[in-house]
Formats: sequence, C-alpha cells, structure tokens
Amino acid sequence: MDKMILKRLMNDHKHIAVLLDVLAKKNHKLSQGEAVNFSLIRDVVEYMQVYAEHSHHPLEDITYNYFVKQFSSPCNTQLHEEHTKLAEYSGALMYSLNLILSDVVISREKLVTDLQAYVDIQRSHMHYEESELFPLFAKQLTAQDWDTIKSQCEKQLVDDPLFSDNDESIFEDLKAHIGLV
Repeated sequence: MDKMILKRLMNDHKHIAVLLDVLAKKNHKLSQGEAVNFSLIRDVVEYMQVYAEHSHHPLEDITYNYFVKQFSSPCNTQLHEEHTKLAEYSGALMYSLNLILSDVVISREKLVTDLQAYVDIQRSHMHYEESELFPLFAKQLTAQDWDTIKSQCEKQLVDDPLFSDNDESIFEDLKAHIGLV
C-alpha cells in the first residue's frame, strides 16, 4: 500500500495536464475567432468538477491535513484556498458555457479571458503541489502513514470517470477527442 495515494495523485495530475492542454488549444482557437466545440470544453470543465473537485482535491486535503497533524507542521492555508478558488472558477466557467450552449450570447473576450485564467490557475496549483507538497509527503510519510491516509480517504476514492477502464458511457466525446476510445 506504500504511497498508493501519492501515485494516484501524481497520475491524476498527468491526466489533468492533458485536459488543460485541450482547453488551452481550444481557447487559442477561440481567441483567433475560430469555431470551437463548446460541448467538449464543457465536458472538460465538468470532469474537473465531478472528479477533481470531489475526489482528487479531497484526497490531497486529507493527506495534507494528516501530514500537518503528524509532523506538527504549521498549517499553510494555500492548498485549501486554492481548492476553493478552483471550484469558484470552474463554477463560473460552467455557468458561461451552459449559457453559450443554451444560445445565450456572451462576450467572446470574456470567455477567452476566463478560460485562460482557469488554465493558468490550474497549472499554477499543480506546480505548487508537485514542487512543494508531494516531495514532502514522499520524503516524510511512512508506509504506515499512507495506510492510515488511505483508510481516511476511502469515501473519496472513486474511479476516474474519464481515464479508468470502466464501462461508463460518460464523457464519450472527450474520450474520443483525447484518444482514449
């Protein structure tokens, strides 16, 4: 069981990076006045809400809280603040995308700005975790610590609806777009 949670978190980051690249490419096309598939963009944001915000981020929070308690480290609020900000950004972006998909006109410039901000904050957040938190976890948490963390994470451990080998038909268009089908 040693470091299974950490491996899962790092693997999730690889998958999220793929999706952020999709958003960045779609946003570039949008900024150039080209047509984009808004449903596909919405699917990426929905995935981030369904999986990242409700499984991935809670696993990080549980691991971080355990680490702080176990090592009597001063609690830095950056992780929790960023998770909250990411949820707010994705909610606002989803609102805009749903308006567009309901044929409500919104400013292209606003959407381009909002999408870019979302991609930037996500990338910055992952960089913070990968450069500061994950190395601390890897270095200082023992196999027993990871077992305890895993038991605390049980409720949050769900199959990734996009990158796992399940038979769910959710995100089919997105799976096809990134070559998973």
